[in-house]
Amino acid sequence: MGDFSWTSQSPLQKALVPGVYGAGSVPGVELTEIRNILLVQVMARRGNAAAAAQIAKKLFGIEPPSRPGAVLGKGVALVWSGPDQFLVFAPQGDRSLMERIADAFAGIASLSDQSDGRCLIRISGARAAQAMAKFLSLDLDDGVFPVGAAATTSLDHTAINIWREANAAGETPVYNLAVFTSFADSLYRVIADSSLEYGLRSS
Repeated sequence: MGDFSWTSQSPLQKALVPGVYGAGSVPGVELTEIRNILLVQVMARRGNAAAAAQIAKKLFGIEPPSRPGAVLGKGVALVWSGPDQFLVFAPQGDRSLMERIADAFAGIASLSDQSDGRCLIRISGARAAQAMAKFLSLDLDDGVFPVGAAATTSLDHTAINIWREANAAGETPVYNLAVFTSFADSLYRVIADSSLEYGLRSS
């Protein structure tokens, strides 16, 4: 048999071309692909939701949200993804962290490593909410979807997870969209096209 060599590559290698596009001299929307992530779905087994929450607190310094939301811990974000389940997101794909998670939750929760199955697109900027209003059926007003808010919704008929993290410089909002890798190319183009009228910087 022949030898096979697999090279990891971004699902956005064709769609995301770094640069500034659209209207205006100052882009109102910025799109960034966050690469080399660790994303793990943790699903508490029946009767073990409280135990899973305590393990998360010991491991990350925080308990997972019990309702739609996102909380920050020791280098990770815990994002609600359904009753008795949450996502562990780390912006740097530390495989030793995956091993610690697997050991800590053994027998308490079922795990699904989504690191290679999801693409994380970060959208920020003063006009980010207006751009997203074109393709998401969520109320992104600060009073309804503040820092720490999260939701499971759809983008162009495709399920995604979205959560809002701390504002960037200038108090501009920052949102994370976790989309399935197989749909990332087409979904990115939807997001980018919706942002052009506000000015878009992609990186």
